[in-house]
Amino acid sequence: MRHTRPATLIGLALVALVVGFVLDAALVATGRPSIVPPVVLGLVLLAIGGIVVTMAMPVRRVARGSRTERVDPYYATRVLLLAKASSLAGALFGGGAGGVLLFMTTRGVGVAVGSVVPAVVAVVGGLGLLVGGIVAEHMCTVPPGDDDDGGPGAQAA
Repeated sequence: MRHTRPATLIGLALVALVVGFVLDAALVATGRPSIVPPVVLGLVLLAIGGIVVTMAMPVRRVARGSRTERVDPYYATRVLLLAKASSLAGALFGGGAGGVLLFMTTRGVGVAVGSVVPAVVAVVGGLGLLVGGIVAEHMCTVPPGDDDDGGPGAQAA
C-alpha cells in the first residue's frame, strides 16, 4: 500500500474549498442563513487526529524494533486505513470550512466574530486531522529490510 500522495490531499482540499464557498454563496443568495460550523466540530476533529496518532504508536514501536512483541497485523492494517481515511477527511473538512471562511471574509458586509471564530476553529481542526492522519500513516511504515532494495517506495504496514 502506497502513502497518500500530497497532490490527492491538495486536490481534495481545493475541491472542498470551492464547494464550501459556492454552497455558502448560493445559500446567502437565496435568502437563507450562511453556514456556521459549530466550534465543537473543530475540537472533535483535533481529538480524532490525536487518537489516530496514539493508535499508531504501538505499530511504530514494533516497526522500528524498539519492542520485541508482535502487533496484530489486522490491528496494524486497521490503523493504517484509519490514518489514510483521516488524512482524506481532514482535507475535506478543512477545505470545506476554509471555503465557508473565505466566503465570510470576502463579503462586502461586516461579519460577526461569532461566525468567523467557529469557521477558523473548523479549519484548524480539519488541518489537525489531516496532519494526524499523515503522521499516523508514516508511523505505520515498515522500514526496508535486508531483502528489500531499499528504494523510496517503502511499503506501509
